Amino acid sequence: QVQLVESGGGLVQAGGSLRLSCVASGSIFIINDMGWYRQTPGKQREFVATISTGGGINYSDSVKGRFAISRDNAKNTVYLQMNSLKPEDTAVYYCNSVGLKSDYTPDRAWGQGTQVTVSS
Repeated sequence: QVQLVESGGGLVQAGGSLRLSCVASGSIFIINDMGWYRQTPGKQREFVATISTGGGINYSDSVKGRFAISRDNAKNTVYLQMNSLKPEDTAVYYCNSVGLKSDYTPDRAWGQGTQVTVSS
């Protein structure tokens, strides 16, 4: 099973930047998509961005133009560069991976989350 560990969260003023990282380890067979989601208290986890093995990228409308997702397949790592941060970006950010186990059954993993707080 894949394990994901995020890092890079913290406190930043509005307009500032942060870079999140997420490293995958464990029993990795195939990882296809990697991505980021976020969640605030009392709300459902929401999609932020995903990137495929081949580099195909999708962003939510709320972060398009401000956030950039990238990936290093050799290091099984995905990054999220967050620029022009707004107070409404405050959330716990979760890393996600979607792939296959060695028996070709689906393998989906979540990280433990990293807090991002944007002050006004």
